[in-house]
Amino acid sequence: MKLPVSQLPMKRFWWVAFFFGPVLAAWGAAPAGVATEPGTVVLLHGIGLRSWTLCRLERALERDGYRVVNLTYPSRTMPIEKIGREWLPAKMRERGVGEGPLYFVSHSMGGIVIRMWLRECGVPANLRRVVMLAPPNLGSAVADRMKNFAPYRWFLGENGLRLGTGENSVPRSLGPWPAGAAELGVIAGDYSINPLFSAWLREPNDGAVAVANTRLEGMSDFLVLHRSHTMLPWRGETLKQVSAFLRHGHFTATTRP
Repeated sequence: MKLPVSQLPMKRFWWVAFFFGPVLAAWGAAPAGVATEPGTVVLLHGIGLRSWTLCRLERALERDGYRVVNLTYPSRTMPIEKIGREWLPAKMRERGVGEGPLYFVSHSMGGIVIRMWLRECGVPANLRRVVMLAPPNLGSAVADRMKNFAPYRWFLGENGLRLGTGENSVPRSLGPWPAGAAELGVIAGDYSINPLFSAWLREPNDGAVAVANTRLEGMSDFLVLHRSHTMLPWRGETLKQVSAFLRHGHFTATTRP
């Protein structure tokens, strides 16, 4: 007659625990590469674009276990100051971005929006890490050269005229990365598909922003990938490096001029 489990010798359970305990523990653990700390990543696209341009990045971060809020903001029609001071905080509240761990990933002007938000609203205690892709942190010479070109002014609006390299440009007015703020990683591109813009930029660039102008005093890590400005957020290596920085606070590639 088979004994009920409650009457089986305790020694048998010790052997089961010894052999199968580690297996069961590993089975219940989080898969490799998945964020073990719950968190929300807010994505901000570049000027004149929309959230769909970061959809591949959105999917990759969701696979990593993050909750992703991919926003379309009024990059052409609302001053950067108002986006950072009013629009972004309101939209984050609307989308339920609360007190849990918070991360940002931006492309191009999206990085300037983050800097403006921090200046206008202060650094939240739950902000962990930020990655900027091809940000014009010191402005872009393309904006300087195109400010009198009517189609450029029409397509990019007022903000497009304020992303130049002059001392009064918005990016330069924001100063360094706030001391004591979240860790910041910057990824620049050095491949251009626009020979005219590259001629204006002269030094290594991605066709829109010079590599040197993506840097920001106070950043934690910096990386250059051989990609163009527009395609940088779509490339697999970019996704891998963004994931690495959000998890560990540093990139894993070695191209750091």
